[in-house]
Amino acid sequence: MFIPKPLVQVNQSFIVISVLSGLIFHLAILFIPFAIGVYTLLTKQNPIISFSKRFLRKPFEKYRQEDKDQQLFNQWIATVCLGLSIIFFYVNLTVLGFVFSLMVLVASGVALMGYCIGCTIRYRYMMWRHKRSNAHS
Repeated sequence: MFIPKPLVQVNQSFIVISVLSGLIFHLAILFIPFAIGVYTLLTKQNPIISFSKRFLRKPFEKYRQEDKDQQLFNQWIATVCLGLSIIFFYVNLTVLGFVFSLMVLVASGVALMGYCIGCTIRYRYMMWRHKRSNAHS
């Protein structure tokens, strides 16, 4: 299954804006992308992407497509990092809270520029699994 790239970019932009807003204005804002991430992982439906579909002007297949499984993997990484960030802020480990929030911010920002860190992580993991399974055969 695939997702049109503009919808993926809308989600990435939402993450950048909401995490940046949380770090600048109020840390409670971090709960918004975290909650959406949890919802997405549980239902396999991203509400930001679902809402944004109506704004596409061309049929879905006319856009460059992104792999849905890869996007769920990326969402998993972002959600875990945001969850850890919230926990660290809550227990007054502020530096770690900022580190994990900034990792999400940087990864989403870099993805908007065209390089997917989560894609590299998943690819390397899949290659490691493949080599490991072939070594045992």
